Amino acid sequence: MEESTKELREEWTLLLWTTVAVLVPVLITLWCSFQRPKRKVPLKDLFRKSKHGWHCTDLFNKPTYCCVCSQPILQGAFCDCCGICADEGCIQRADRILSCKEIMTQSQTDGRFHHQWVRGNVPLASYCAKCKQQCGTQPKLCDYRCVWCQTTVHDDCLSSLNEDLCDLGEFRSVIIPPYYLYQVNKLRRRHPDEYSKLAAVCGSGWTPVLVLANTRSGNNMGNVLLGEFRTLLNPVQVFDLSELPPSKALQLCTLLPPGSVRVLVCGGDGTVGWVLDAIDTMKWKVQVVSKGNYFRKPKVLSMNNYFSVGPDALMALNFHAHREKTPSFFSSRIINKAVYFLYGTKDCLVQECKDLDKRIELELDGEHVTLPSLEGIIVCNIGYWGGGCRLWEGMGDEPYPPTRVDDGLLEVVGVYGSFHCAQIQVKLANPVRLGQAHTVRLVLKSSRMPMQVDGEPWAQGPCTITITHKTQALMLYHSAEHTDDDDDSSASEAEEPSADHTDTASNTQETVTVS
Repeated sequence: MEESTKELREEWTLLLWTTVAVLVPVLITLWCSFQRPKRKVPLKDLFRKSKHGWHCTDLFNKPTYCCVCSQPILQGAFCDCCGICADEGCIQRADRILSCKEIMTQSQTDGRFHHQWVRGNVPLASYCAKCKQQCGTQPKLCDYRCVWCQTTVHDDCLSSLNEDLCDLGEFRSVIIPPYYLYQVNKLRRRHPDEYSKLAAVCGSGWTPVLVLANTRSGNNMGNVLLGEFRTLLNPVQVFDLSELPPSKALQLCTLLPPGSVRVLVCGGDGTVGWVLDAIDTMKWKVQVVSKGNYFRKPKVLSMNNYFSVGPDALMALNFHAHREKTPSFFSSRIINKAVYFLYGTKDCLVQECKDLDKRIELELDGEHVTLPSLEGIIVCNIGYWGGGCRLWEGMGDEPYPPTRVDDGLLEVVGVYGSFHCAQIQVKLANPVRLGQAHTVRLVLKSSRMPMQVDGEPWAQGPCTITITHKTQALMLYHSAEHTDDDDDSSASEAEEPSADHTDTASNTQETVTVS
């Protein structure tokens, strides 16, 4: 009896401590979340007018020291451009006395300029450029880092550093140098030839990169990503698409030599399409005209990867609506996938998109296609769908050749429901291959159906959708990530003279006439 009572007491003790271990971090996080807006109010005006890219934090992820008072700090603010840190009491003084990265500055004739040093809080595993010993190991504000070339040096070695000129470091070939913009600002005649002459100082392999990130996409890690790029590059070439549309961000290209710019897009399929729209002045297009309203201007969207109507669009629509209401909840990829799984499971039971074949007519290059009993139709412009699934080739039980992204053809397949989509993604089933065509036409005759273009969903009434090939865009891909099926193509691409691995993705024009 006593032994069982002791075991019960131990179980309750373990349960109590487990509950405390779970609740305490949650309560601390909630408390910090409530306190953060209160602390930001007095600093809002300062942050808006400051040249620094200030960001408040409740807890630094490594031992950090204030660049003003040199005291260790747990919470405060940091600049994601130059890297200076300050506690809450020293932020205003730090903003006055410590300068940030200058996007424009003078230089010597060879393009080099003096290092811009920031003291303390050097990155972990940094080594001194003079003595080659590790930096930042002392428990105090010590050692220096150049905000442009990321060179680190000890306090004692700084005065004896042989080279006091910055060459922008290992990323010089993709950085827009501050002296380039300084010279561009002095030009009387803005002409591409003048930009090419100025670019000669930057080196023959100079290919500046513009970074466009959508902080509202994914698991809310966009701000961290933007901060990393602002630290390594010129802040002027890093853009947050939640604050500035890509059409304005890409205006920087007009100040650079023609053909030299590369654009890195961080976001989902919709973000990529948004940027490609801005690049292509003609746009790829999706028109939506309501039935009976023939004088209304059509709605215009873009399709670069895929268009779908049915269960996958329904899951995307439900997910999108839920994320718009509570964006803070979607802070993890695991949570995002779990929400998708829940909506997919719900649709397996409810089957909101059943009898699609009775509500939609399909034409491929003008020929009517008889549809089986489907719940969804997917039109693909690239070879992959649903997170890397080769949709058209399937499991290989039928002799379907691999798709090409540069032939102007669209692949059209059907699915029987959400469960069928899941089976396709884990390679347990094939889609219903409806055909390939240069022009795809779908007519939704009645009711409303969920639709999506490149992950951007909406609920659509009766309509006519026409998808045609428009143009092509040169895209980069990661050559290390390929399957056995890609070996032959990779071998042929390795013979190309270009150093960059490229993939030419065809873009489409999609016209939707809503009936």
